[in-house]
Amino acid sequence: MSRTNFEQLLEAGCHFGHLRRKWNPAMAPYIFMERNGIHIIDLNKTVEHIDLAADALKQIAKSGKRILFVATKKQAKEIVAEKAQAVNMPYVIERWPGGMLTNFPTIRKAVKKMANIDKLLADGTYDKLSKRENLQIRRKREKLEKNLGSIADLTRLPSALFVVDVMKEHIAVHEANRLGIPVFAIVDTNSNPDNIDFVIPANDDASKSIEVIVSACCDAIAEGLEERKIEKIDMEAAGEQTEGAEAPKEEKPRRTRKAKKAEAEPVAEAEPVAEAEPVAEAPAEETPAAEPAE
Repeated sequence: MSRTNFEQLLEAGCHFGHLRRKWNPAMAPYIFMERNGIHIIDLNKTVEHIDLAADALKQIAKSGKRILFVATKKQAKEIVAEKAQAVNMPYVIERWPGGMLTNFPTIRKAVKKMANIDKLLADGTYDKLSKRENLQIRRKREKLEKNLGSIADLTRLPSALFVVDVMKEHIAVHEANRLGIPVFAIVDTNSNPDNIDFVIPANDDASKSIEVIVSACCDAIAEGLEERKIEKIDMEAAGEQTEGAEAPKEEKPRRTRKAKKAEAEPVAEAEPVAEAEPVAEAPAEETPAAEPAE
């Protein structure tokens, strides 16, 4: 069953591309026709590619890995933030911090700095400072929260990147390509799809278009997380059952085998030694007693 359909995408305006003079020839396979100087995207291919991307995202989420959403344009900010929060995934909706992926340890230091400020604010350490210094620290904290707050729980590199506008987020795409991180992206007719692993050809300017596609992908992620949770519960239950059932079975045969071996070995050794000594002595005593009698 498809996660979206032709009519749903048509209503959201996903088929509207850019002006013909702005098009990227690499997007030719995804363009259906041209009307009034504007390229029209083939929505049948869009439906197909949404399903492919959603299935891949579902598997990533099911394996317990993280997906980073990137959308800094006005039309996509709130939508991406809301959908990413719903599935507990990190996201970037403000300025993309350069080197966030390629220089990840430095970004982690900034996040730790933000956590340290929170700690010192909570225990009253900064209350001893002057009002001006206190205000400067709080402003710095707000700036860090604005840029990095949404990725505070991202302790390692993400396993995938979901980008709304490839041209606007070209730095993020470039960093992901360098590190071999797969990129999922909504790609319009003016963008280059060559560096994108999972291309979703659609209008990346209309908020309705963005919402339909991001919702379908986030629903798939939610399914993957739910399946992971169910599998984990089943594995724990199965583990408890096997431990309870196997424990007595394993202990009893091991003990009885050892006991049997221990009992069998001394009996076999003692019997020949006890019988050999008297048998050898008896004939030696009888023969000399018979000779003097004659």
